[in-house]
Amino acid sequence: MIPQVSLLVTLVLLIDRLPEPPKPPQKRGRGRSRVYSDRLFLKALVIMIVKRLHCVSALLAVINEPTAEMQELKLLLTENGKVPCERTWRRRLAALPDTLPAQIGCLGRLLTERICPWKDGSAAVAMDSTLFRARGGVWHKKHKDAGVVPHTRIDTQAGWTKSGWHGWVYGWKLPLISAVGDVWIPLAANVTPANRADNLEVETLLPELPNQPLFALGDQHYNTPEVRQCCRLRSCTLVATKRSKPPHTDAGVEVRRVFHALRSHSIENFNQQFKSIFEGHEQVPTKGIVATRRYLLVLQLYFKRLLWDIVMRLL
Repeated sequence: MIPQVSLLVTLVLLIDRLPEPPKPPQKRGRGRSRVYSDRLFLKALVIMIVKRLHCVSALLAVINEPTAEMQELKLLLTENGKVPCERTWRRRLAALPDTLPAQIGCLGRLLTERICPWKDGSAAVAMDSTLFRARGGVWHKKHKDAGVVPHTRIDTQAGWTKSGWHGWVYGWKLPLISAVGDVWIPLAANVTPANRADNLEVETLLPELPNQPLFALGDQHYNTPEVRQCCRLRSCTLVATKRSKPPHTDAGVEVRRVFHALRSHSIENFNQQFKSIFEGHEQVPTKGIVATRRYLLVLQLYFKRLLWDIVMRLL
């Protein structure tokens, strides 16, 4: 009989087929050079997410189990005949979130080349953010101002924000730029505490977009001189809701209304789809900015990786 490869092993193997973003030349720093690639730790992160493991000690305990699946996974976590020690796992997994936005942007650009969502020439992207509730309850403002943490389950690195749909939320924010078209392709993403303003993340997200003239569609939070300047430097035309009380009667109101409907249809539907697939309507299973960035950004990356696999099979 032909041995079947488990689903988890298949998911881990997909990491080897991820395109890598170009790396800028780096000077040799002090200390030992890196022995293991970032892909090795991405593979470990997939195992941690699927098995719901949220610490390195749990990961090491699981992959050392004497089962056929775990032995195969341990081989996939081996490079040059070595497996990282626990200290290396902790250090490299903590540094991994800083590399993920570039990975997401690289795969997003390749997807737009393959899928061609803007064949009719109407190249547009939508900017927005979605909220995730923090694990372990909320840190009330009166306690936060007093520097009092009522119980250790509270994630003190999260933040408060008020949503027009969800009301007050204590947790995290996923700023996102998505393609507007028949296929919703996430192009750039990051994770911040919920109290960070959306417009402050534009500078880090826009450089990951495809190098072509675009319309950047956003709500009133993006209608600032700083965002408009960032878009202009990237050959983007910002179309954002006006910061004034309705009704708006200027000459561009009807055009903005059409663009606003396109933005809502694409990115808000994508956010709900993403949350439904990965159980994002519940509290995140992680605690702290590093672990939460790592968790949510890898889910974004893997969503695009699966989309890439579907596209390659259809072409």
